[in-house]
Amino acid sequence: MAHGRPRYAQNSGAVFSLKYHVVWCPKYRRQVLVPPVDTRLKTIIGTVATEYGFTVHAMEVMPDHVHLFVAADPTRSVAEIVNRFKGRTSRLLRDEFKSLRSRLPTLWSRSYFAATVGAVSEAAIRRYIEAQKGV
Repeated sequence: MAHGRPRYAQNSGAVFSLKYHVVWCPKYRRQVLVPPVDTRLKTIIGTVATEYGFTVHAMEVMPDHVHLFVAADPTRSVAEIVNRFKGRTSRLLRDEFKSLRSRLPTLWSRSYFAATVGAVSEAAIRRYIEAQKGV
């Protein structure tokens, strides 16, 4: 199965490679993810990933949306992964940046985009997310 390939992970019951490209936006697509909010958002995402055993392969924060290329084990649903990130970041950012409370009823819109990423498209997704910085 894995034969020592680093692109596969394993737990007690499975060998897997489950990677997702997820995107979510602030409520009303407001452009509120700007310095210093963007830097703090990235830090919180890193903390949540470590806490839940997610691996963030690439991340880009644009003023009105977040791109994340993240891997998780099969015990985590995509909805749980996104909700862990959105829940913690919303709570902490709204506590730390009062302007986010006054301008928005909630930080994030309820929806998100998610796509699975196979080994073939992994490099393309990394390039796409990294290229967002130049847009």
